[in-house]
Amino acid sequence: MNETTQLKLPMVQASQAQKHVTVNAALMRLDGLAQLRLQSVSTSVPPTVVVDGECWFVPAGAVNGWAGQSGQIAIGDNGGWVFLLPQVGWRAWIVDTATDALWDGTEWQPPLMAASPSGAASRMALLEFDHVISAGATNTTATQIPANAMVFAVSARVLTAITGSLTSWTLGIEGSESQFGSGLGLGQGSYCTGMLGTPTTWYSAGALKLSAVGGDFAGGAIRLAAHYYTIDLPGL
Repeated sequence: MNETTQLKLPMVQASQAQKHVTVNAALMRLDGLAQLRLQSVSTSVPPTVVVDGECWFVPAGAVNGWAGQSGQIAIGDNGGWVFLLPQVGWRAWIVDTATDALWDGTEWQPPLMAASPSGAASRMALLEFDHVISAGATNTTATQIPANAMVFAVSARVLTAITGSLTSWTLGIEGSESQFGSGLGLGQGSYCTGMLGTPTTWYSAGALKLSAVGGDFAGGAIRLAAHYYTIDLPGL
């Protein structure tokens, strides 16, 4: 046996010379895979400088030192790369998106609350995006909360002070303009928690609506985060 079953760590062989080379190679791989942190799962071009122990997931279409290695984890090792196929159920922290993920055999998925052998699943999800405020009495976000999502909250933070003749603003949806907050502040750092007393299911995708109170918007920017629950259907 030349390597371990799960992590494919190289094993020292009987009467092997320079055992430290094999041991160090195994430690480097273990250092990368334990408490797995993937720098990215979407970057297709390897970094110019290889950091020993740093891990990346190789997506389809990767080039240069990752060409032909799609679907594997690339681990920096002595200025080069070693590759390992992730196993179903492995968890990783995705650094560039600041998300926790679970490998399902095909892609990195957000962790599940519950799952069945046939593929049915329950999951909590979060959609975060920035919105630059345009002049007018109302603003509608280009980004939409997806269909068939049970929304628990929409929170917000003012990134750049909101300007205009308004005295405050509300956050909601068309027909329920203050569903997630009213009397909201204009200054940088002002926030809205937007927690619903009763979760609401959106059967169609929908945008969020900002409404000025006491005047109109002139400018500013906010960061929004929708907190919701979704399900996956069982397979055939």
